[in-house]
Amino acid sequence: MNFKIGDMVTRISHQHDILFKIVEINGNVALLKGVDLRLYADSNVDDLVISKEHEAVEDKKIIEANLRGLNMDRNKYFYLPGKILHIDGDEEYLERCMSFYDSMGVKANGLALAEVEISSKILELIKEFRPDIVVITGHDAYYAKKNDIKNLDNYQNTSNFISAIKEVRKYEKNQDKLIVVAGACQSNYEELIKAGANFASSPKRINIHALDPAIIATSLALSDRNQSIDLISLIEKTKYGSDGMGGLITNGTMYVGYPR
Repeated sequence: MNFKIGDMVTRISHQHDILFKIVEINGNVALLKGVDLRLYADSNVDDLVISKEHEAVEDKKIIEANLRGLNMDRNKYFYLPGKILHIDGDEEYLERCMSFYDSMGVKANGLALAEVEISSKILELIKEFRPDIVVITGHDAYYAKKNDIKNLDNYQNTSNFISAIKEVRKYEKNQDKLIVVAGACQSNYEELIKAGANFASSPKRINIHALDPAIIATSLALSDRNQSIDLISLIEKTKYGSDGMGGLITNGTMYVGYPR
């Protein structure tokens, strides 16, 4: 079969477990990008088959599930959700997250930056947009063959995420005043939390869904700032629950006003 860049495919040898998009073809080898999961892989083209699935179907289900979870009395009260600044190492994933925020009625500013650049630019962005919640994400990977889960050298971008979080905490140490959601697929969860993130990936070093950081951020933006969030229920909204995301009990960021 002749494949082309942009084709949606799955891998035969992996029992079609993950939906990918072909982003590059070199001879018989295709570079693949996860459609729903934040990862890259490569594969011999003989191991690929075309898939008819599409991320829009999954995104619609996620949006509908999150909208069902909202409990707002719009007859009496008005609501001012928290503001989000989303910085993503992947422009396509950023666009999907921005669409998700829009569907949920949350104000968000988004910027695509290479993971290595985020720490040098994040403070000026925070000062410009004055967010309540900062999302720092993109791509990451744990090189399991090196067999040392604590060594940051064994992660693709965890160190870059840590540097960015530390810059945020130089600006605002109080984790209730500025919430940070950080990490990507297989990130070192413990070190991201130690650096000052409120929520992070990935406790079990698994891949996370492209929308998982946005789901966490949106739930915080739509939760009353005078009440602590239900941490377990919030984490369970993500694709793989506590295997993929974890964090701290914190207050929401939404103001509730009366009368409407």
